[in-house]
Amino acid sequence: MIVIQRVRVRWSAAGRGARQADARRGLNQPVTLPAPLPAGDVVVHDVLADEAAGYTHRGEVLTGGVSIARSLDLRLTVDGSAVTVERLPGREAFPRAGASTRLFTLTHGQVGRYRANFRFRFTDCACDPSWYYEDWAVRVSNGHVAHDRFPRGEPDHDVDNHVHLYGGPARRSSR
Repeated sequence: MIVIQRVRVRWSAAGRGARQADARRGLNQPVTLPAPLPAGDVVVHDVLADEAAGYTHRGEVLTGGVSIARSLDLRLTVDGSAVTVERLPGREAFPRAGASTRLFTLTHGQVGRYRANFRFRFTDCACDPSWYYEDWAVRVSNGHVAHDRFPRGEPDHDVDNHVHLYGGPARRSSR
């Protein structure tokens, strides 16, 4: 079983100020997985804390094969007991990714963490300059995990692709 938890925080252009940033600080932290997890090759716990809903965490659980990860703009490739996780290009307007990016390969029992932030257009029309922003924290486990593993444990692999969405140099780290 592969378990994925994506915690997203979403805010509008009006919510970019320092006071609003304080309100959403820490909201992208992992949450306890629903128990029991449903059966499936891949279980996805997708959690959203949206400014429009008062930053209340709302989650849904999806199950399926490895292709279900595409709903999170991820690709999973299983090779024996290892799982390689890639970030696929998505709908984001910034930073614009032209190709998939390999994040990490997990052996059985390992957990990887991917963090990034994005700016999206409300519509696909370039004539509409309205934006919204998201901060993602994605955890992927190769193997069944305890319901509190993501909030309590440290990842074996960590990729931080946060960028300055309003200009300035990028912040990157990996371990």
